[in-house]
Amino acid sequence: MENNWDTRVAIITGGAAGLGLATAERLTAAGVKVAVFDARADALQKAASKLTGNASFHQVDVTNAESVSAGVTAVVESWGHVDILINSAGITGLTNLKTHEIPMDDFARVMAVNVHGLMHTFQAVAPHMLKQGYGRVLNVASIAGKDGNAGMASYSASKAAVIGLTKSQGKEYAETGLTINAIAPAVVRTEIVAAMPPEQVDYMTSKIPMKRCGTVEEFATLAVFIISAENGFTTGFCYDLTGGRAVY
Repeated sequence: MENNWDTRVAIITGGAAGLGLATAERLTAAGVKVAVFDARADALQKAASKLTGNASFHQVDVTNAESVSAGVTAVVESWGHVDILINSAGITGLTNLKTHEIPMDDFARVMAVNVHGLMHTFQAVAPHMLKQGYGRVLNVASIAGKDGNAGMASYSASKAAVIGLTKSQGKEYAETGLTINAIAPAVVRTEIVAAMPPEQVDYMTSKIPMKRCGTVEEFATLAVFIISAENGFTTGFCYDLTGGRAVY
């Protein structure tokens, strides 16, 4: 199946910075219409100055189902359909803590953004994809969801949930024309990583056989392949982007 990027419409959550923005830049350059969802108005303004292709910007809180539904409705009303959903909105929560030290409200916030957010966006977008018999969904997980990172129990648990959800979705929608996959990066230099304690970043980087961080460009390259029309026989899978840390 040909990609026909110039006919595609994508929604990217957390798309105003980091991994989401890098992917948005790659897709708009290819001709894709990209709707950037982000909860941060200031980040959306900055993203608008960077994206030169066909993009729209929506202040959406993925933890709020009504906010997500309104954003998806606006995209469909403007562009008629949705072909691609990339769930890259995510937070780490407090880090460099042992599990018994984590405040429960912080744990709940991480799960609300990283897991409930995926449910909200998929439930809003899936009916449109099912109606047209085509869709590509990419859930951004993490190596922490495979291996677990000490000092990041909330984040690790949430990303393990993302991987499990992706595997279930892949099987559920395998005959519908939708593919649902995940990507598990190791440390990629983004704003989220920059905000973490240096010792936490050093700990994670030390586990990477390549002994370096990934780049947002490397993430975008793999992400665009995963959601391409040509990649039609893989679903429910979690792709590795870890410099050799995960080989399964």
